Amino acid sequence: MEFLVFLGRVLFALLFLSAAVGHLLGSRQMAGYAAFMGVPASRAATVAGGVLLLLGGLSVLLGVWPDLGALLLAVFLVPTAFVMHPFWKRGDPIVRQQTTTSFLKDLSLAGAALMTAGFFARCGDDLGLTFTGPLFSPG
Repeated sequence: MEFLVFLGRVLFALLFLSAAVGHLLGSRQMAGYAAFMGVPASRAATVAGGVLLLLGGLSVLLGVWPDLGALLLAVFLVPTAFVMHPFWKRGDPIVRQQTTTSFLKDLSLAGAALMTAGFFARCGDDLGLTFTGPLFSPG
């Protein structure tokens, strides 16, 4: 069972670590799009998003306070869904569908991140294959 949890962590973190690289190494291009979407201080926001993705992804992957890492991912995903994927503003049906999919993907991943945070906080060291226990724990 420990291996399944570890494999799930690897697969879950892979998307976020890849996105972190894009945010940090391609911050100029991404900041241009963020500015187009109305994000204030778009370059700083892009880099900050990359840092959240990197810290959260590494935390979940390595099992270093993975509950906190999962929460960092949710903190990135929820506002990103609303700011970067406002499907309700799109008139073209194809663009609206693509944007809706991206919006729902971000919210779904945020839900998975919140479940992951709760899972690690609840189960703690019983999960195994982590470097530390959770930062937050019941009781």
